[in-house]
Amino acid sequence: MLSMRRKMTTAFTALELLVVIIIIGILAALSLPNLRKMKEKSYDNEAKATLKLIQAAEKIYYMQNGFYYPNSGTVTHGLLNTYLKVFLPTSSHVNWNYSTQAGTGTATASRSPSGRSWSIAITAEEPTCTPKAGDTCIP
Repeated sequence: MLSMRRKMTTAFTALELLVVIIIIGILAALSLPNLRKMKEKSYDNEAKATLKLIQAAEKIYYMQNGFYYPNSGTVTHGLLNTYLKVFLPTSSHVNWNYSTQAGTGTATASRSPSGRSWSIAITAEEPTCTPKAGDTCIP
């Protein structure tokens, strides 16, 4: 009889399991908006850091050649790797598309799904964000 009592008192009831599942569901529902916001913030931080890297590479390029790269037109991130030697990712899973403006030393990062773009001038301390309709920049 004693062994039967132990088995019955150590098991979880369906109600206890249901309460635990509900609590986990509530916690998950509360954390999802924060998770999305943190993901967007990490994307923005990636763009800002890369733009500062491109800015530094542009300054070095200017010191070596007497002008900012490119000399004319707008260049995307594939050629930035070649000429500025910044080694930006070029796979299909890249979050940002990077480009530079001719002769200005201004670099831009734009992202298709959100439409958000960051840019940095050669003399700027920090990149600035330009949101598209319905989007917000996360500092």
